[in-house]
Amino acid sequence: MSTNVTPDLIVDASTTLCPVPVIKARQGMDKLRPGQVMKLIATDRGSKADIPSFARIGGHELLSAEQLGAQFVFLLRKGAR
Repeated sequence: MSTNVTPDLIVDASTTLCPVPVIKARQGMDKLRPGQVMKLIATDRGSKADIPSFARIGGHELLSAEQLGAQFVFLLRKGAR
């Protein structure tokens, strides 16, 4: 699942473990306006499940989620909530 959207914010949560990637995702989303896009980079394997759940619960749109080597890269569009 890949997309050609340019992120408005890049958040690097590499080398951190749960729950830090989700906390950093929340902090990043707090900086954006609805409709803007955040790219989140994580290395914690738990992020594969945690970030899509964060998006769903928070009313955000998960545009893409892919693994690039040891990194998990997510693109999320901020929802209206």
